[in-house]
Amino acid sequence: MRVPRRENCQKSPASRIEWFDMRAVLCRAYGPPSSLVLEDVPAPQPKAKEVVVGVKACGVNFPDTLIIQGKYQFKPPFPFSPGSEVAGTILRKGPDVVHFNVGDRVIASVGSGGFAEEAVAAADRLVPIPHGMDYVQASAFLMTYGTSLHALQDRGHLKKGETLLVLGAAGGVGIAAIEIGKALGAYVIAAASSDDKLALCREHGADQAINYTAENLRERLRELTSDRGVNVVYDPVGGPYSEPALRAIAWEGRFLVVGFAAGEIPKIPLNLPLLKSCDIVGVFWGAFLQRDPQKTKAHLDELAGLYAAGKLKPAVTATYPLEGVPQALVELMERRAKGKIVIVP
Repeated sequence: MRVPRRENCQKSPASRIEWFDMRAVLCRAYGPPSSLVLEDVPAPQPKAKEVVVGVKACGVNFPDTLIIQGKYQFKPPFPFSPGSEVAGTILRKGPDVVHFNVGDRVIASVGSGGFAEEAVAAADRLVPIPHGMDYVQASAFLMTYGTSLHALQDRGHLKKGETLLVLGAAGGVGIAAIEIGKALGAYVIAAASSDDKLALCREHGADQAINYTAENLRERLRELTSDRGVNVVYDPVGGPYSEPALRAIAWEGRFLVVGFAAGEIPKIPLNLPLLKSCDIVGVFWGAFLQRDPQKTKAHLDELAGLYAAGKLKPAVTATYPLEGVPQALVELMERRAKGKIVIVP
């Protein structure tokens, strides 16, 4: 339970807002997850076009492991709380917020600040939680499914009847890519590092599965496609499996660069896209959000419809309290996680 901060417990005559302590996981200097600290901090107040969300759940995503090490594109000033994808209810709002009200159930893309009891979000980065979705599922929905829909539909131009290969398929974005690929009418091959991970992929609709630690990825793909190759490769992993996947791509295929969860950025021989007349395409969903808000809204409406139709089901396999944030991040960094991990303050 939060208690009023002793030095700030008087109401402001102008705002009539009280300040309270809240708990937040803080990064005070770049380092490993073990360097994070859990502290009481002043609860945030919204600016004119912002809201404060009472966090019920916050999804754990791979960028969270990078931002605390100073390896991500965005570097918030210290101290900051990692956590970019929250679900909860609006507690307070700024005077210029007109489309949302206190008490609304929302998903918010916050960039950072999510591993806390309250988080500030820009009003234009809020999405109503779809009907029938709980907070835990909602916190595992926006980034993974938004990334995968943008990747497969806008960047990969995946068509009905084409073959999609998903690398790192048992992770959050991997499961989302499987489900969206199936919804778009593709034949989906899931590739992951263990049989139990592949079992999860099959539960979420994968037509075929490859354990790339036990099988030759390129040869197995040739067998499964009768030497035709895969039309689209969805790669959030990088590392040693990117090049074999590219070598197994079809003529005029599309290779989607989503991330580098393996830690290694592949160095691809440029003769490969020449010989296959294929495209290597970057996917940066965070920038897409800011550059094309109208199309982003259309995507979110489409995702809500797919969820309502039962075609999307976030695979949350573990939840942790705020005290468990370091452990959750280590699970992700060591690629032991299946589906999505969620923090529940």
